[in-house]
Amino acid sequence: MPYVTNQQNHTGSFVPTTNVWEVSQLYDVDVKSPEFKELLVRLYQNVNNIALSLNLKESSLYTTYEFVTGDVISINGSDDLRPGYRTFVVTGALGAGVTSINHNLYVGPSWTWIEIIGSATNTTTLVGYPLPFASATGTNNIQVTVTATQVVINNQSGVTFTNSYVILKYIKT
Repeated sequence: MPYVTNQQNHTGSFVPTTNVWEVSQLYDVDVKSPEFKELLVRLYQNVNNIALSLNLKESSLYTTYEFVTGDVISINGSDDLRPGYRTFVVTGALGAGVTSINHNLYVGPSWTWIEIIGSATNTTTLVGYPLPFASATGTNNIQVTVTATQVVINNQSGVTFTNSYVILKYIKT
């Protein structure tokens, strides 16, 4: 049997669901007692665990505005952590050659692109391609690059697309 790592350590945020108290016992606790103070500490810890887990979750809202994703990214493998951001760029119809679309971000010198992905579809033929695309022959590729102001798509696939989208994920270091 293969080795399975401790899954709780590798599944992201996890909030246990077993912290349940008997309500009838709460009515009988003296508010000046050490037990009541312990209850308050445990309640505070549980609320804090929920807040930490909620703040670290990946959010799935894809919008054309800058959005904080919940990603926390380690800079250079250190404890220097940065929040991840995402924006969704509607790049529209793609013919052959180069298409440049403004992404409306104010990119600074401290930015690092984490992920540049997307898709293009011909709604007439129902053909879809991932962006970027590397063909098996190496000649019909679709290249996607990002400048400080634009998403640039170089479509050499031989396919005309009726719509396309690019998702940009980045950090500001």
